[in-house]
Amino acid sequence: MELHGALNDFKRSRGDPRRFPGERRSTTGLFSGLDDRLVHVAPDGSIRDYSYPLSGVAGIERSRFGLAIDGECHWFDGGSQRYVDDTAVVETVHDVGGYTCTQYDLAFDRLHVTHFALEGADSGDVDVSIRACFGFAPERQSSRIGQLRHDDAVEVHHDSERDFVTASTDVSITGRIPERFEELLAPEPAEFPRSGDDDRYEEAKLSPITLLEFDVAGASPSATVATLLTNDTDRIDALERVRTAARAHDDREAILETGRRQARERLTTDATGIERGFADLRALCLLRSSTGARIAGPEFDPFYRYSGGYGYTWFRDDAEIAKFLLEADRRAELGLESWHAASARFYAETQLDDGTWPHRVWPSNGRLAPGWANGRLEGDDSAEYQADQTASVAAFLATYLRRIDPDHERVRESLTAALEGMDATLAADGLPERVQNAWENMTGRFTHTAATFLEAYAAIARAPVDEDVAAHARAQSHRVYDALDDLWISERGCYAMRRHEGELDDRLDGSTLALASAHGEYDAIGTIDDDRFERLVSHLETTLDGLYRDPEGPIEGLARFEGDPWRRRDQDDAKIWTVTTAWGAHAAVECRDLLAANDRDRKLIDEFDDRARALLALVAPDGPLRRAGDYLPEQFFDDGTPDSATPLGWPHAIRLVTASALERTESSRSVAQSNEPALRE
Repeated sequence: MELHGALNDFKRSRGDPRRFPGERRSTTGLFSGLDDRLVHVAPDGSIRDYSYPLSGVAGIERSRFGLAIDGECHWFDGGSQRYVDDTAVVETVHDVGGYTCTQYDLAFDRLHVTHFALEGADSGDVDVSIRACFGFAPERQSSRIGQLRHDDAVEVHHDSERDFVTASTDVSITGRIPERFEELLAPEPAEFPRSGDDDRYEEAKLSPITLLEFDVAGASPSATVATLLTNDTDRIDALERVRTAARAHDDREAILETGRRQARERLTTDATGIERGFADLRALCLLRSSTGARIAGPEFDPFYRYSGGYGYTWFRDDAEIAKFLLEADRRAELGLESWHAASARFYAETQLDDGTWPHRVWPSNGRLAPGWANGRLEGDDSAEYQADQTASVAAFLATYLRRIDPDHERVRESLTAALEGMDATLAADGLPERVQNAWENMTGRFTHTAATFLEAYAAIARAPVDEDVAAHARAQSHRVYDALDDLWISERGCYAMRRHEGELDDRLDGSTLALASAHGEYDAIGTIDDDRFERLVSHLETTLDGLYRDPEGPIEGLARFEGDPWRRRDQDDAKIWTVTTAWGAHAAVECRDLLAANDRDRKLIDEFDDRARALLALVAPDGPLRRAGDYLPEQFFDDGTPDSATPLGWPHAIRLVTASALERTESSRSVAQSNEPALRE
């Protein structure tokens, strides 16, 4: 986001109780792009690239479309939106000037096409055309920009990135000047595109903004505009590609066919094994780079004004997503083998020499991204390190090796190194040392970190690794299992959030729900005693009940942790998070299955099954915590206003894996019920 747009949004949003001024939100609208380009389509039809982390090219920073009727432009301002079928084609319907203009958007490869189909008033009686204004930001620059006009196309460039745009029908192209300093300092936001005469003839060609006007043609009036982002130096080839894209997608069916082919190739499945699971796969694919790594969510705060940024790959989020996808694929046969292999390869390639993984990296190339938790690289403070990230990757790699590719030598070597990296952070008492937590807002010796270590050690012990490696991992898992008792708070019937400065922090913490899956993994190599079962059940019940919020509004769900102050604005209580709500559902399923596998109380098993279904319903495709496109935002205000990264990848993966577990249970029950008469006979 360049400064012009941030300042304009600041002026529009200042004083809003539910908006953080200066952000580039995606809490409304839909995304297209299952390849390396990620394009947001707002309800008013404007498009914007969120592509940089995935591809290294920045593209469109702002845009606007309108219908020019007899020379008067009617800019689009709000429309109805949906995905067309099981594709990433976004349909937006505008009613303007007596016409219905249906807009179809699709991003594929590094191209994006927008098709307009016009219905309504007799276009033969008036002069009707489409106006499209684009503000590009090649290499995320808003100055030192140049334009090259190529007859029917324009090229906007800074240095290596070159952004092209053209239309399928006759087109006229002009440059527009960005806001002047005095306009940026004015109290009201500036209009886009800016009006007014140019006072220097060269400025229009030294601007990132270009305005296209093109005819809607044919018996069924329509037209298509196409853009291409590239850092390829072959200009002739780039022009041919963008022109071909515009001409080849000059009708609805052509766009839909490309969208269907893209979905088949990128998603490999219709997710028939999970009811409505396609929405989760589509959301996760939108966030996925060609390397297999995923951003946490579309970058909404590029100036780090209110957060540390979201458009990066965190190894915690990404490995948890990879692990959940592996489990869902095993249950429902989703055909995601290439996704699993790409994740394993990316983790092996980005592992540090000491066996750990850094704070966050760029998904497009795996190189170190800006962060604040790289203590292992800096070598001066181990607390500035998120050890759970290394443990999460190790747990996935161990499961991948056991279930998918037991002969993968590179993964085996990476696991051995990861074991050493975890050992370096495990203290003599069997708990991880002081590190940063999963929420990245405090340091201490966290129950969540210990849970990820327990799961990772147990997973490595089960993997097809050298006997001595497996034996060592098994021994370490026993140490962590025993040490968890030191974090128990009997007065509350739960495990502490952390041990900090020698004291137990007794706040309830959603990340401690990881204890359920950790004990599920440990159960395969060790014995869970009666006391631990009682404590685990008590902890999950206490945490799910204690973090549950049902404000006077349209939503309900789980907070992140007790007293969470983040992004509350004027709201008194902690916000509801989709991650913790989905995590609660998954933890309940994991506890249910663990109890059932150990022949525990049937009533208790059924109670956790009911908890899982109730919590999953809140984040389900028809639940109150989902948005258009079945997206899951990170957070919600109590009045139902979504906030922060949208869609967020982590809860989508949790929703998918939890639904697969519950639907498998329903299927098993149906089979059992259908067999009952025969069994009785």
